[in-house]
Amino acid sequence: MNPLVQSLTLPCGAVIKNRIFKSAMSEGLGEKGGSPKPALSKLYRIWAEGGIGLCVTGNVMIDSRALGEPGNVVIEDEQNLEALRTWATAAKVNGTHCWVQLNHPGKQAPKGLNKENVSPSAIPFRKDMQAFFDTPRELKEDEIWDIVKRFGKASEVVKKAGFSGVQIHGAHGYLVSQFLSPKHNQRIDAWGGSPEKRRKFVREVYKAIRKAVGNEFPVGIKLNSADFQRGGFTEEESLETIQLLTEMGIDLIEISGGTYEAPAMVGGKMKQSTLEREAYFMDFAVKVRKAVDVPLVLTGGFKSYQGMKAAIESGDVDMVGLARLLAIEPDAAHQLLAGKDPLHKIEKVKTGFAPIDRMSVMETVWYREQLERIGEGKGPKPNLSAFWVFLKYVFRFVFKRKGIWKERAS
Repeated sequence: MNPLVQSLTLPCGAVIKNRIFKSAMSEGLGEKGGSPKPALSKLYRIWAEGGIGLCVTGNVMIDSRALGEPGNVVIEDEQNLEALRTWATAAKVNGTHCWVQLNHPGKQAPKGLNKENVSPSAIPFRKDMQAFFDTPRELKEDEIWDIVKRFGKASEVVKKAGFSGVQIHGAHGYLVSQFLSPKHNQRIDAWGGSPEKRRKFVREVYKAIRKAVGNEFPVGIKLNSADFQRGGFTEEESLETIQLLTEMGIDLIEISGGTYEAPAMVGGKMKQSTLEREAYFMDFAVKVRKAVDVPLVLTGGFKSYQGMKAAIESGDVDMVGLARLLAIEPDAAHQLLAGKDPLHKIEKVKTGFAPIDRMSVMETVWYREQLERIGEGKGPKPNLSAFWVFLKYVFRFVFKRKGIWKERAS
């Protein structure tokens, strides 16, 4: 039997129809003011019709003052509730679950996008990235509690809009990840100074969300196996965080890894055994499975039906996470559920300029361009020039930044 077609029951009682998980990708399809554009409904309907069991949205921000990229959807209150309902309805056709990934970027936002960037500590990016990212301001304690409350409020709105669940973005160097990392969190108060204190932020965020949505509404998290940076978040600390969240009642944990400074989530130098097995973080997933029985999703590296089949049959993971493939082949789930390989292969996005190609930002904007094409009814274009997409992104961002400066001046 094809293990990908099996359903999965979560601790809260929700049932996912199959084992194919669409991982979050930033779409950049939010209106000014944070409302979802109609293109999002079209995009997610296409994915739902494509056979995915659980579809997670691109990062939705909880604070309009803290965007991660231009065009983020923002949920602060019920102002855009009807547009969110339209999106949720489209995304849940064909029995698909659609969860909203909630996020705060912390310091990981491009220069000029926000009036200021904040983080647990005022730690700058590495030197070659400081031209793109400002040094953040350290958060005050009352600001930390405000962010926690915002996660809870956004979750309440997500549930009211009709989505199937929420996912906390605790990976890839955004704010939750920054609090967990000793490299980025050098506080010596209740929010830092030891692994247990660095976990306080994610613990309080989870508590606020669970209080807002109740015990029967799915709540998951995307978490790094490690940051892959010297002095950063380690596998040992990640496992301890997973054990804590499992005890608290988390429904699903998606394992990934890396940050903008060390983008392991988009591949790179991998051992031959890892490349053959396809899954980038399987070794860590095996350790997690030995420690907890919470449902696990593994995202990163899957290419073939056999690779995904082997991962599920191993018993070490419960769902296979796909992202970039679904941006160029939105109905790839049909192939996989029929026991066949996807029609397309994922290649690393390259502009030809090393400083740009070393950052995961280019991967984000190239695939976001594909999502925009699908949402506009054009369909994906796998051979799209990465350099052309980069120029388009720079033009858009400069134009956006000029608009921000005009608003400030007025």
